[in-house]
Amino acid sequence: MLRCPSSTETSAPVTSAVTQDVLVEGMTCSHCVSSVSEELSGVDGVESVTVNLNAGGPSRVTIHSTSPVDPAAVQAAVEEAGYALATNHA
Repeated sequence: MLRCPSSTETSAPVTSAVTQDVLVEGMTCSHCVSSVSEELSGVDGVESVTVNLNAGGPSRVTIHSTSPVDPAAVQAAVEEAGYALATNHA
């Protein structure tokens, strides 16, 4: 007997997206954006990185992943790129 799938069944597991925003000091150009994006993309779990460059102050970096990313790994990646996380989010 053939079984018809009900409308509530799915063929792939559903994953929820996680986004995390951090502020990065010292970014002034597209090369800065590229460096930070490349380092963060290498962190376990990171699927993509979006940067809103603010050459006059901290730039907002949004990290997209399927699970929360280790904050220490984020900080290490930003520092490896030559920048620092902003300490004052005001």
